[in-house]
Amino acid sequence: MDSLIFGLIALGCSLAGITCGMLLRLVLPLEHLSDESKDAVKLGTGMIATLGALVLGLLIASAKGNFDTVNGGLRDTGAKMILLDRTLARYGAETGEIRLLLRHYIRHAVIYNWPEDKARVTTTKTDYPENWASKDGIGDLQARLRALTPRNETERELKARAIQIGYEIDHARWLLFEQRGMTALPMTFLVIIVCWFTLLFISFGLLAPRNATVLVVLFVCALSVSCALFLMIELDHPYRGIVKAPSTPLVDALKFMGE
Repeated sequence: MDSLIFGLIALGCSLAGITCGMLLRLVLPLEHLSDESKDAVKLGTGMIATLGALVLGLLIASAKGNFDTVNGGLRDTGAKMILLDRTLARYGAETGEIRLLLRHYIRHAVIYNWPEDKARVTTTKTDYPENWASKDGIGDLQARLRALTPRNETERELKARAIQIGYEIDHARWLLFEQRGMTALPMTFLVIIVCWFTLLFISFGLLAPRNATVLVVLFVCALSVSCALFLMIELDHPYRGIVKAPSTPLVDALKFMGE
């Protein structure tokens, strides 16, 4: 679900809970609003608040872990791209086209995942073969690496090292691809936590006096909860939204390559 839509739904449920609590206060008999009744309600809402805080904390930690995994994978991939380029440069001039294809693969990846950063990787000239298929860029690179013909022991070692790095990049690519479609936030958990916070705000509206200060504080509380849920879902989708994993590792790698 879109993070902004879910945040607005959470805010709406919280405000509806406050309104519902205030309306209940008007219709409930006085004995239901006695000090003993209020103490019992506070105990119940305290338990719900504790459960909600624990679950919310776990979900945020899980979403942050998902974001950090993607971010770390991008940094690792960028470093391996530079290492592969350096290895091919040491091999010799016959790897020039492979290095061009490697740079094109990075450009394609950045433009596909971060369209807003296209200007950072687009050059004024095409420095790679126009007929190269980018759908399986790493696979093509690996085929070209295996086709190299070493002339001495040093080149054989460099070829073996380049092929190994290529496999590691391909492995990281598929891990990031799988991570893109995964979510650490089951919808059931999100619905339950919104229900819990709605119940909390019903109790707040039921027990709190009706004045401008209380209303403002309750609104700020509801807004804070919805913002927390919004940021949590944003972190769980690192390739889209406002909080995105940066393309900087790949863009920086592209700057160092070809030198």
